[in-house]
Amino acid sequence: MHAIRGYVLPLLALLTAAACAAATQWALFWWAAGPLAALLLLGAYDLLQPHHALLRNYPVIGHLRFLLEGMGPELHQYFVESNTGGAPFNRDERSLVYERAKSTMDEKPFGTELDVHAVGYTWVAHSMAPTALVTDPCAAFRVRVGGERCEHPYEASLLNISAMSFGALSANAVRAMNAGARQGGFAQVTGEGGFSRYHRESGADVIWQIGTGYFGCRRDDGSFDPDMFRDQAREDSVKMIEIKVSQGAKPGHGGILPGAKVSAEIAQARRVPVGKDCISPPGHSAYSTPIELLEFVTRLRELSGGKPVGFKLCVGSQLEFFAICRAMHETGLLPDFITVDGAEGGTGAAPQEFSDHMGMPLRDALHFVDDALVGVGLRDQLRIAASGKRTSATELAIASALGADWCNTARGFMFAVGCIQAQSCHTNRCPVGVTTQDQRLQRALVVEEKAKRVYHFHLNTMHSLADFTAAAGLEHPGEFTPDKIWQRSRPFEIRRFSQLYEFMQPGQLLEGQPPEALAHSWEASRADSFSPR
Repeated sequence: MHAIRGYVLPLLALLTAAACAAATQWALFWWAAGPLAALLLLGAYDLLQPHHALLRNYPVIGHLRFLLEGMGPELHQYFVESNTGGAPFNRDERSLVYERAKSTMDEKPFGTELDVHAVGYTWVAHSMAPTALVTDPCAAFRVRVGGERCEHPYEASLLNISAMSFGALSANAVRAMNAGARQGGFAQVTGEGGFSRYHRESGADVIWQIGTGYFGCRRDDGSFDPDMFRDQAREDSVKMIEIKVSQGAKPGHGGILPGAKVSAEIAQARRVPVGKDCISPPGHSAYSTPIELLEFVTRLRELSGGKPVGFKLCVGSQLEFFAICRAMHETGLLPDFITVDGAEGGTGAAPQEFSDHMGMPLRDALHFVDDALVGVGLRDQLRIAASGKRTSATELAIASALGADWCNTARGFMFAVGCIQAQSCHTNRCPVGVTTQDQRLQRALVVEEKAKRVYHFHLNTMHSLADFTAAAGLEHPGEFTPDKIWQRSRPFEIRRFSQLYEFMQPGQLLEGQPPEALAHSWEASRADSFSPR
């Protein structure tokens, strides 16, 4: 399909002209000229309309996808999976985002299609005394990040754009997200590819992510450049700094930007060779111990002029996170926030084994991090963010119940700018211009149109969260607790999260009374090393 996309309209024009010429001699050819001319006009319209990126890149033939989708989810799923190597397909998730991004109705008739009797089915308990609905949740539902340590604390939205780099995303995709975030008053995390000019374009709030490659604040030898960091971190649009320790889809592996996507512009920004795979190291060179990590956090806070600084990780070894907790307790050096990424999170390129079997899933990781901080008496001194497939009010409420103060999502905002899950992110041939550096493919993504969808997805999801909160009898999403979330744990057994998970008391770890399942990891942890005692 990619190979023939540039020939469709010229071929139609040629066939139409030939049919019209033949019709002057043989009237029968008017029956062919008419339909061909109609298809040519349709192709011209597809090329110029701003709403459907797929049709802008694939005029006429792109309608086949919509035709298959209209014929039923089963046929469309077969078509998509047969063209993506059997990639998983979640039509309901993507459809929900599309509907909210377009501000169309997301109500469904005839009830749920989920198997409510399946083990793992989760639901939120409603109240017989619902509270008044918050009419402006985007303004009302905010969380302050950064306490006494920060000169410039930030009032964060409860839903923000998770880390996606320029390079992994096209310039137009980054620009559309930035413009939508500006309009909606929420933040965009840059991804480890650096604080690009496209993240600056509309002036949206930005959370600058610093990865192991230190792109955007990198010396020629690949090490961290404090002067380059300081100059950019103090720009007004940068509201917070996030150190990427690891991410869910490929924890401990490092970032991968395939050479096909390393354009001259990206190579210049990242200081890497054009056309070569850009691979950031698995680990940081700026620190090697838990205490050094916290010292790096403190250094970045000072260099940025007192802005909130935190770190993002996918939980692997519980012992290693306990080591960070010990370091925080012993030194008094604290991050302003910790972003917990679930192993189910997405990426543009990662080994399959890493995506499927490396790292802790978000719900378990979120509970563990929250509980560990309670156990060392520090939970009330910093914030926790959750990322990894948070596209609905249900998942936002569940994350809040397990300890999250706010959530970030990449998948939802990718769908909002037009991603169709073509699974070609790493090839530089994204058919809708979202994850490509090919200028011809990028033109399909109309920034102004997709920015509106980014804004509306956020707005409508926040309104849905407000509905959920009121139905549960609560005033604020932060009031969701494990008692409010239920799960079918066995075929004929349902339990609250408060029964499924074990919860520590404040300071319990410091008192030498860790839960039995965590005792070995806590006792073997040390503040001066990620290795066991």
